[in-house]
Amino acid sequence: MAVVVVQQASAGVPAAVSAALGAAGLTTRPVPLDAGGLPPVDLGGVEGLIILSAPHLAGAAGPALVRDALAAQVPVLALGSGTELLAEVTATGSGSTRATVELTPAASSDPLFAGPLPRDLRPHPAPLSLPPGAVVLATAQGHPAQAFRLGSSTWGVRFAAGHDGKDDTWTEQLLSRFASLMAARAEHTATRAFFTHRAEAWEERFAHQTPAYEAAALRMQLRPGATALDLGCGTGRAMPALREQVGAHGRVLGIDVTPAMLTAAARHGRTRHGHLLAADCTRLPVPHRSVHGIFSAGLLDHLTAPRAALTELARVAMSDCVLLLFHPSGRAERAARHGRPLDPADLLAEHNLRPALEATGWNLDEYEDAPGHFLAHATLTE
Repeated sequence: MAVVVVQQASAGVPAAVSAALGAAGLTTRPVPLDAGGLPPVDLGGVEGLIILSAPHLAGAAGPALVRDALAAQVPVLALGSGTELLAEVTATGSGSTRATVELTPAASSDPLFAGPLPRDLRPHPAPLSLPPGAVVLATAQGHPAQAFRLGSSTWGVRFAAGHDGKDDTWTEQLLSRFASLMAARAEHTATRAFFTHRAEAWEERFAHQTPAYEAAALRMQLRPGATALDLGCGTGRAMPALREQVGAHGRVLGIDVTPAMLTAAARHGRTRHGHLLAADCTRLPVPHRSVHGIFSAGLLDHLTAPRAALTELARVAMSDCVLLLFHPSGRAERAARHGRPLDPADLLAEHNLRPALEATGWNLDEYEDAPGHFLAHATLTE
């Protein structure tokens, strides 16, 4: 797992940064930023972004990288002058003079700003206006916005600590917390980075599969008034068929971990068929024993902890809940398409899937691994 560190071309990665990342099992990928801008940066396989500097002549390459990271919810930490690169994405302009840096109430629940700030801090004097929606975490009289958060994955820290030869323990702790956060979110970061720039064209690219999704969802035979989930919904191709079954008085939720996919789903009219939610399938924002049907296409075998997901599905399932796992291609077809043989360790192989379901409270009722599709139908164990 690699973390991109944006810095001056002539600078080396600070030892505190390398140490914090190494302790979290992350490797450093330095990217030079100078008058010529940034070289192309592919966010695939990148677990996070740390911005240490932002020369004024960096051009459009710097903001483009930050925009891509924000869109994919790749964790971002900008320190010192690096926060200017965050500001370039939207706007600039605001206040200055020396004062004590203090945390705001919003910092108390922030994952990076645990504990009090040291007293020996220098507010950043340069004017800066925050992007819309930014949450201020630290401020100083005459120096607003000394630290801020954008969404749930991007931070800017403008003040300096540990000057005059003193140790900067607080910044080291900040880097350590950020490294731990990146490591914990690595799976979601990789998923979002992969799907975010594909979301725009996803529906059109795979439009030929939509009838197969609808036919599979209709096999769930849900009753009118039921609650159904399309888990890992992508652009929500199963949602119309789920709505058809549960009727006007039923409830359909399309859940995906990639916001860009949900945006695409809304653009294609899926909000006419149900609600769209951004959520982790192992921590669903759904009440205990409230769901009658769960449709999931192409998700389970891509998770690092599939049994945790199946256990969470059992938690939200009603006693008569139907779980339908689907893919518009069979296992052999997909393996051949990727130039590899069938893997006996594949979770979706019946000899692996059945015990995984049974261990998490499900009973496998139907199993079809046909040339043209994969389908597994399960119900809660009585």
